[in-house]
Amino acid sequence: MLNRRHILFTLLLFVLVVAACGTPAAPSTVIPPVPAEYAGKTNPLGADAAAKGAPDYVSYCETCHGASGHGDGPAGAALNPPPANLPKLAAQVGDDYLFWRISEGKPGTAMVGWGSVLNEEQVWQVVAYIRTLK
Repeated sequence: MLNRRHILFTLLLFVLVVAACGTPAAPSTVIPPVPAEYAGKTNPLGADAAAKGAPDYVSYCETCHGASGHGDGPAGAALNPPPANLPKLAAQVGDDYLFWRISEGKPGTAMVGWGSVLNEEQVWQVVAYIRTLK
């Protein structure tokens, strides 16, 4: 007959096994500080900037980040690390961060810098468009 210790030990073991089978925690995304040359920049453009940024987003960003910016574009599926979820990122960072990353890219990822392709106004328009994504 099982004694009390065996029952408690079995119950504890069962709880530990079930807890270990849970879904793993999502990797935390460390957001680095914005370099001094970009720090503090805010979007100088008006309300129409997002509409003007949409075509550039479609041309340069949507393939990886997807139409809604969730990192689910057709090319994004093959990337490691996967493309950023832009609405989630935009809620956590300032305009200066988005402007920096679009301009310079992100080392260690497939995110290239678009600053040599897009002029400063176009980058700000894309930043404004990203801010509209949900």
